[in-house]
Amino acid sequence: MTKIVGLGNPGVEYRNTRHSIGHVVLDKIASLLAISFVSAKKTNSQIARSKSAFLLVKPETFMNDSGRAVTAALSYYAQFDSAQRDQELSDLFVIHDDLDIPLGEYKIQLGTGPKIHNGLLSIYQHLKTKRFWHVRIGVDGRAGQRTMPGNEYVLLPFLPTEQPVVDQVVETVARKLLG
Repeated sequence: MTKIVGLGNPGVEYRNTRHSIGHVVLDKIASLLAISFVSAKKTNSQIARSKSAFLLVKPETFMNDSGRAVTAALSYYAQFDSAQRDQELSDLFVIHDDLDIPLGEYKIQLGTGPKIHNGLLSIYQHLKTKRFWHVRIGVDGRAGQRTMPGNEYVLLPFLPTEQPVVDQVVETVARKLLG
């Protein structure tokens, strides 16, 4: 089973922010698979399942605590334990925002994330490894103008002029992950 986690912050106020691009991609994947998310309180996540092929996980924790929700979801839905860690993580994809990549670009890399990302740090701590697929979605639309700190910038929504670029990368990444 392919496990896909989309990082973001919970709540309506964060729904369309750069930091929640992982949730946006998962919503697109769920739409393409014609499946719906349900709240799974035991895992602090929203979960969508496509028979035995895909498990989609949207943590309902804040970004800095994503690891707790990811570990709980993997343990509950994928019978994840430390003995299976290497095998299980080869099918784990974590979608997240990345300020090291320009808006509209993406990278899918095993064990390689951005320089600083608190959601990933939480996942690394809980899983005790970085050896899973990082789906790095570029959200930096500042064109070199770095007057605002990154931790504030990622909480901003995309500009209307950026939305077509965002829609295109979301579609591309969703289809790529579905194979």
